[in-house]
Amino acid sequence: MDIDAFIAVHQPQWDRLDQLAKRGRLSAAETDEMLVLYQRASTHLSMIQAAEPDSPVAAQLSARIGRARTHLTGAGENPLTASANFFVQTLPAAFYRLRWLTLIVAAAFIVISVAAGYWAYHHPQLDLIMPEQARQAYAEEDFVNYYSEHPSSSFASQVWTNNAWIAAQCVAFGVTGIWPAAILGINAGSIGIAGGVMHEQGAAADFWLNLLPHGLMEMTAIFVAGAAGLRIFWAWVAPGQRRRLTALTEEARSLITVALGLVVVLLISGIVEGFVTPAPWPDWVRIGIGAAVLGGYWAYALTLGRRAAEAGVTGDLGSYDAGSHELTA
Repeated sequence: MDIDAFIAVHQPQWDRLDQLAKRGRLSAAETDEMLVLYQRASTHLSMIQAAEPDSPVAAQLSARIGRARTHLTGAGENPLTASANFFVQTLPAAFYRLRWLTLIVAAAFIVISVAAGYWAYHHPQLDLIMPEQARQAYAEEDFVNYYSEHPSSSFASQVWTNNAWIAAQCVAFGVTGIWPAAILGINAGSIGIAGGVMHEQGAAADFWLNLLPHGLMEMTAIFVAGAAGLRIFWAWVAPGQRRRLTALTEEARSLITVALGLVVVLLISGIVEGFVTPAPWPDWVRIGIGAAVLGGYWAYALTLGRRAAEAGVTGDLGSYDAGSHELTA
């Protein structure tokens, strides 16, 4: 794209937008005009940043758009409106972008878990690793009692905090590539070995009936967190046509959105683990609740997320909130 020609064509519109933004009061017609110019200028800014991210014109235009946005929205966006936009557009769009990578992470996790479980079940010297008496106590008492030995509310809070911390680490340290992979691998191995021991002791039903109600959503949330972390890592490794720092910054901003959203998702799975998993209800009810929660997540991510993605939402902050590049000498 010829930046100079692009500027020459659209400069009058930007000047008019700035002129309207500096006025104290606008008529209804002028407000409509300003809104149209604001939308056009936002599109122009995206095109300029795609062609020349560090262009001083982009910084100047971003400032003009910022003034116009402040004029249109007053002191700031209504908190209720901002919250609605976050949960209806920004968050589902971020989840939607990760859908395929989430499934890939899930598949790798399952493979590692099955391999670890098979190893534990068939290991010829398992007694040297975990004595028979300890395995029997784990299968008959410890595993099931883990979900009911503490009050439901405190247990739900504990698992929520623990899982949210794991998810946050996957995202925050995702740039390393190693950290999320290590966390996922360790957790996959732990679950696999636990399952192998439970099967070896003839307690397979107890394992699955106490894992599935909350585990369906809980583990999916961890998969999403791992996918988010690995996506940040990949933005650093293969930034495409963007500068490496620009790609890393954009992906990190949008995927921090994922970390915030997962706090809510893990709160829901924590409530299920604290109140549904140990409940004396029929197995199909407990597993059905867990499956419904998981189905709700995917419906949210795929339906609202696809709609938001088609509208151009990526989960990143807008140009005004995120700021723009500034050249320094």
